Amino acid sequence: VQLQASGGGLAQAGDSLRLSCSALRSGFTRSFAGMGWFRQADGKEREFVSAISWTGSSTYYADAVKGRFTISRDNAKNAVYLQMNNLKPEDTAVYYCAADIWRIGVGPWSANYWGQGTQVTVSS
Repeated sequence: VQLQASGGGLAQAGDSLRLSCSALRSGFTRSFAGMGWFRQADGKEREFVSAISWTGSSTYYADAVKGRFTISRDNAKNAVYLQMNNLKPEDTAVYYCAADIWRIGVGPWSANYWGQGTQVTVSS
């Protein structure tokens, strides 16, 4: 399984960026279950950003990004997207795409498959 993320870059506060992630899963025809995004800022632990169910009917967001970020997916392409609006300097991090994302109850999110990450840098 390979997860290829793209769309990161430099932005100013208030700008928008759209992250994309394509999953290459040779030998399998079914789509991944939950997919989503995590991020890790310098010197900090990786944190959950957003997740979306297989059908796309359920979405989840970290409090820090609610109302600004929107997750979506295209199962035909095994792809997941993250539209990031009104970016803030605190959004600066490496963003990781994740597939077969899950959590137990209301515990921390995790995933079975991880992408290589794409850097997002937001200046004030």
